[in-house]
Amino acid sequence: MDEEVKRRAQAVRVLLMDCDGVLTDGRIILLPDSDDIKLFDAHDGQGLKLAARAGLRTGVITIRHSRTLERRAAEVAIHYLHQGVERKLEAYERILREEGARDEEVAYIGDDLPDLPLMRRVGLAVAVANAVEDVKRAAHYVTRCAGGRGAVRETIELILKAQGKWERVLADYLEASPREERSTP
Repeated sequence: MDEEVKRRAQAVRVLLMDCDGVLTDGRIILLPDSDDIKLFDAHDGQGLKLAARAGLRTGVITIRHSRTLERRAAEVAIHYLHQGVERKLEAYERILREEGARDEEVAYIGDDLPDLPLMRRVGLAVAVANAVEDVKRAAHYVTRCAGGRGAVRETIELILKAQGKWERVLADYLEASPREERSTP
């Protein structure tokens, strides 16, 4: 891990992200008279649960509104969900106030142009591997994984490892897992 990225990740208390193109692969399936369909990555979901276990606050700020996202946010312990937000900076400022956080204590994962204002403010700006070029140029870190394909999990692991929390979270998880009983022949 690059030393500058590690230094930035060590300060992160709040991880925010876009939805479409970050938590999903960016494709949107619209159904008549219904909500849209979104495909979420199970590894990203487990990563968000691990982040919560480690005390990292998480949130989504997105332009679209989706009941599917509301359900997913509840399942994976996302603390903040701001949907239908045309001006992402306003939602960002609200979260900063509620958390008592400074810009340098926030990481943001984005993929497209509406994410640039936040990426220019936060302490750790992350672009998913398949983000548009302007977003990649604004990022401190570009994930190896694509949006909707583990990029959120990759970012969470990066932050927790930089903060020295990864081993504890892993140990907590292993201790919470039921042990397999071994049979003797």
